[in-house]
Amino acid sequence: MSILVKRPFTPLRKTILAAGFALMAGGLVFAAPASAADAAKSAETAAQHAGFAAGASGLKGVHMHLHHALNCLVGEKGDGFDADELNPCKATGGAIPNTTDAARKAELEKAAKAARAGIAETDLGKAKADANEVQKTLKGE
Repeated sequence: MSILVKRPFTPLRKTILAAGFALMAGGLVFAAPASAADAAKSAETAAQHAGFAAGASGLKGVHMHLHHALNCLVGEKGDGFDADELNPCKATGGAIPNTTDAARKAELEKAAKAARAGIAETDLGKAKADANEVQKTLKGE
């Protein structure tokens, strides 16, 4: 049989215990802010999916991949985000909300506008042209 020895919580032990709980709570409550690397990764993934859209053989494939690209650009709370479509940037968030540079944000908005246009397009050739525009804009071409 083991004997459990109760030790009183001295002020030092209380401080250490409180600090430990604060650190654990802080790790759970406060997420690290999104970084420029997250924004760049989201934009890179969006460009990749725009390329998939441009190379798709049918309108359904173009629309699907443009939705993926748009989801990466705008993030879960952005204009045109579609929760019914894949969000390949769920871990990194959207490129637009994570970008602080105004010039880069304008380019990302331009790409998002082209993606929304391609999603709305019913002509395969025009939808693929919009997908190409998204990819070129994101690559800085």
